Amino acid sequence: MRNDECKILIILKSGWTQTFQKVDGQWTQITNEVIRKCTAEQLLSHILPLLVEDQTRVTIKVVKNN
Repeated sequence: MRNDECKILIILKSGWTQTFQKVDGQWTQITNEVIRKCTAEQLLSHILPLLVEDQTRVTIKVVKNN
């Protein structure tokens, strides 16, 4: 699967969800229906700290686009 064929979801126990996906060759961050462009480095800076923290607080999913 290529990175433009999927979405990355960050889901916290509180119900807060953040979605990252590639649109027109650039990563986008979608939070509370607000869309922002971001770099691959910014994407990693959101995901990596969560992977190091307590895993009972957060779920990270990769889902294939429809």
